Amino acid sequence: MSAAAGPSAAAAAPVAHNALPPPSSASTARIATHSHIKGLGLSPEGFAVADAAGFVGQGNAREACGVVVDLIKSRKFSGRALLLVGAPGTGKTALALAISQELGSKVPFCPMVGSEVYSTEVKKTEVLAEAFRRAIGLRIKETKEVYEGEVTELTPAEAENPLSGYGKTVSHVIVGLKTVKGTKQLRLDPSIYEAILKEKIVVGDVIYIEANTGAVKRVGRSDAYASAYDLESETYVPLPKGDVHKRKELVQDVTLGDLDAANARPQGGQDIMSVMGSLVKSGRTEVTDKLRREVNKVVKGYVDQGVAEVVPGVVFIDEVHMLDIECFTYLNALLESPMAPTVIFATNRGNSLVRGTQDIVAPHGIPVDLLDRCLIVKTETHTQEQIAKVLQLRANVEGLKLGPGVLERLAAEGERSSLRYALQLLMPGSILATLGGRAQIEEEDVSEMSELFLDAKTSAGLIGQAGGGYDADKMI
Repeated sequence: MSAAAGPSAAAAAPVAHNALPPPSSASTARIATHSHIKGLGLSPEGFAVADAAGFVGQGNAREACGVVVDLIKSRKFSGRALLLVGAPGTGKTALALAISQELGSKVPFCPMVGSEVYSTEVKKTEVLAEAFRRAIGLRIKETKEVYEGEVTELTPAEAENPLSGYGKTVSHVIVGLKTVKGTKQLRLDPSIYEAILKEKIVVGDVIYIEANTGAVKRVGRSDAYASAYDLESETYVPLPKGDVHKRKELVQDVTLGDLDAANARPQGGQDIMSVMGSLVKSGRTEVTDKLRREVNKVVKGYVDQGVAEVVPGVVFIDEVHMLDIECFTYLNALLESPMAPTVIFATNRGNSLVRGTQDIVAPHGIPVDLLDRCLIVKTETHTQEQIAKVLQLRANVEGLKLGPGVLERLAAEGERSSLRYALQLLMPGSILATLGGRAQIEEEDVSEMSELFLDAKTSAGLIGQAGGGYDADKMI
């Protein structure tokens, strides 16, 4: 996305809403492992579009997940779960994230790994309950009196410390705000300055300050500061309209987990979580079922009044086979809860012993009673052609050049071992090429990497040849 470098060029090109210096000639940046996933990549008819929305392949799985999204949107998926099964590196996590994005950008997505439940401090069922609560959003709409605008001035005024007589303390802060209609200078309390520092607000940010409570919220960066460089790291917003001082409908997105934590450890403050903390006067240190019921009661009151809307999110439990029979039994109860989020499981296991039992072997290591609640979607291993596409995309994003025959060689290596292993070879290959004085990765670099590194299948084969281990003859 290209954009104007300043207001004078606004007519020539649209202002970027995802732009941030420093300059870069690349229009694509890999921010995180799955930041390239933008949805399921389906046509309006529900068919998978080839190599769309960040996906390469997995057409059948994407179409099946599209049907699940329709079921969730029509509220006909309650009491059930989605189980993604397939080999490692086939896109199970990407599919779960894509489902969440198809449901909406503000839908909570709470990923976890099955082994996270094992802790010496917190009960296993408590970890699961907390994950479910964090995946249930609450969108609260309130009309409040606020001061809103682009920050044009931020000047703290200092005075002598009245307590010690040594040093200085902030007595007040001068904040200048600008809108399309005009500007206003505010003289505010030091506590608001602390909130401004906490939000990391600087000149050029668009903010609003609640007149009654002094709560400060950063909306984004003024689009007058947008540049032509798109790294998808900043949100640019237009200059607010109307007066600086106005009545405004505010929308705040929190989760039930946030409300639970705010009530369990009341901090004092002006936002909705702190206000709801007044339900519990004592300083509790843990979230109890009684507290959750109290929070649910208040949330129900907000919903009945039309002030708030419940937004069911997505809980994604990877390596679900790591849970034990106690967790699986508790999950059955959680799925039947009236305020349950969408639940997605993922596993790469076949017939496995259910953890916590001595003799119960079940498909995917999941008890049959819970498995009956699941729609199961299988992911396929990538073909050599698909692996080549993924490798080329990653090389482009990382700025790597591949010599003749390298892409085919790496794709064949990925088909023999795994896509993840082939992707892991790109950066070491680049380092070897640089050490050899070459500007691109050549086939000789791939050959050298094969001598330096082992993939999982080769390592397992060597262990088998050694009769149990690399040093099997020395093991007792």
